[in-house]
Amino acid sequence: MKNVLFTSAVVALLALSGCSSKEPVVDAPVDEKVEQPVQEVEAVKTEEVATEDTSVLGENAANMSDSNEMTIANLEKELLSVYFDFDKFSIREDMQNNVANDAKVAKGAPANLTVKLEGNCDEWGSDEYNFALGLKRANSVKNALVAEGVDASRITMVSYGESNPVCSDKTRECWSKNRRVDFKLLP
Repeated sequence: MKNVLFTSAVVALLALSGCSSKEPVVDAPVDEKVEQPVQEVEAVKTEEVATEDTSVLGENAANMSDSNEMTIANLEKELLSVYFDFDKFSIREDMQNNVANDAKVAKGAPANLTVKLEGNCDEWGSDEYNFALGLKRANSVKNALVAEGVDASRITMVSYGESNPVCSDKTRECWSKNRRVDFKLLP
């Protein structure tokens, strides 16, 4: 058994560290003039045109990426956070409209976008407890979105526990703002 493991390790190392038989090409110093035949000059001109076309394609890809980011940003503005009671993960009656709105936005978003649910808690409780509670809150919202018709495969969840507060005052009102599930759209 040891021989098989040793042989496998050696073969893997050889395959991953293959040697090159090419000599490295060193550029000519700038001071020296290098004469090139006419045919090679034509090839260089063709490469310059190809490089220009590639830069145009790169700009178009960047513009498409920018428009995709704009779409995501515009859709995220329409998404509403869902707030929870102290030590609870069931969706409150007054938050049902937020969930319905978020489901409508998620269903209307392009199919290639993933909805990320971020569970959050106030500072009360241990770190472990708050991470678990944040995940339960995100799962409650996920189940509500699926019930509203959002495809479950498009939804991911994460819990930040108490590590992502929007308010840091030591008041009940502030703590209630931290007990929430936020939405992000991912490409």
